[in-house]
Amino acid sequence: MSDFSPREIVSELDRHIVGQAKAKRAVAIALRNRWRRQQLEGHMREEVLPKNILMIGPTGVGKTQISRRLARLARAPFLKVEATKFTQVGYVGRDVEQIIRDLVEVGIGLVRDAKRKDVQARAHLAAEERVLDALVGANASAATRDSFRRKLRAGEMDDKEVEIEVQSGGQGMPMFEIPGMPGAQMGAVSLGDMLGKAFGGRAKPRRVLVKDAHPLLVTEEADKLLDQDALTQEAIYAVENNGIVFLDEIDKIAGREGRSGADVSREGVQRDLLPLIEGTTVSTKHGSVKTDHILFIASGAFHVSKPSDLLPELQGRLPIRVELEALTRADFVRILTETEASLVKQSVALMGTEGVELEITADAVEAIAD
Repeated sequence: MSDFSPREIVSELDRHIVGQAKAKRAVAIALRNRWRRQQLEGHMREEVLPKNILMIGPTGVGKTQISRRLARLARAPFLKVEATKFTQVGYVGRDVEQIIRDLVEVGIGLVRDAKRKDVQARAHLAAEERVLDALVGANASAATRDSFRRKLRAGEMDDKEVEIEVQSGGQGMPMFEIPGMPGAQMGAVSLGDMLGKAFGGRAKPRRVLVKDAHPLLVTEEADKLLDQDALTQEAIYAVENNGIVFLDEIDKIAGREGRSGADVSREGVQRDLLPLIEGTTVSTKHGSVKTDHILFIASGAFHVSKPSDLLPELQGRLPIRVELEALTRADFVRILTETEASLVKQSVALMGTEGVELEITADAVEAIAD
């Protein structure tokens, strides 16, 4: 969790996003409040709940980008979902609790990547030994292995083909679930997981170049050195305390006066979101996850409907309301010239890979902005 001040957070966001000062200030304060909460002790820490945010603004003004950059800054589990992809519990389709299950998977990925870096040196040595086994055999003399080790480290063996065994891990195996079952995704079972546990995983031989074998084996050896149970618990803690969910297109599930039929399902999704945003416990295959301290940022254009068309209870659970401004011509010019990794800079870099020096003049930028 970063300890940037709100001013520093806004400054970081300014490097990538033009304008929208109110929205940046709102998310910066929300992120800082999470850090403040972490400094509290025991009971008081549990009592402090996040102030969820509702962003209102047309498409393309930076709602998603602000949230995504905020999550990167905080090094927090982040998930962007569209509210329209979910159905009311009891109907065929994805129920809203799948949001938390997906967020847990994101959290596990983040923690695993961080832990792999901690064991990288040991994993490199173990991978090197496996490559040597493939080159000279496990029974080769120490002198032979040392000779080949020097060649391997010097890069002389990079283009030699070897056969290695890597764990298949059940990847690519299908998922199955009970159709129409409420929360069916919770019960979805990966055949790969089942077979992997039943048979202890299956090693699959592959013929690859030495330079390609090493990264594969480093990842596998690093995973062997990790305590998967501790990793999962750390990921769940990160999700519960630092997780950020960005609910896009929430205006599309808002009921509109004089409408019926499909609005019943929309209202059902809103009602299902209520306990999730307020705080509940969701069962996942990795364990139970409390949503009390997950930050929810909802957004919508609200062209047809209005924020007041949302259920009053849902409006109450999104207390911070921020309206984003439509982008002007001057904003487009700034987006093309001032932001890091702007489209202009990307185009110059891409053409540079072809040996072409591309220069985009100020007049060209003005024309693009028009």
